[in-house]
Amino acid sequence: TKGIKVFNFTSGQKITSPLLVSGEAKGTWFFEASFPVKVVDANGQVLGSSPASAKGDWMTENYVPFEVKIDFQKPTTTSGEIIFHNDNPSGLPDKDIEFRVPVTF
Repeated sequence: TKGIKVFNFTSGQKITSPLLVSGEAKGTWFFEASFPVKVVDANGQVLGSSPASAKGDWMTENYVPFEVKIDFQKPTTTSGEIIFHNDNPSGLPDKDIEFRVPVTF
């Protein structure tokens, strides 16, 4: 699971804006209590993005609850993805972690 769990939707589910996502991510995903999340269409066009906020102490290796609300523009495709990306202040590519969930609009 790459250190992240999403609770309120599943792969392939139809989503609408605004999208509220809740789940848990390992503390290593966070920097300053947040990490970026974006909604993209099938062409990779970013429709909306927002930081996921920790709902607890993020200075841990354990799972921390998070929540994010993303307002996104009307897609021109019928499918896309929600992309969760760890906040990587080091900028080192080997520290990048990404989790993608396919969705429909």
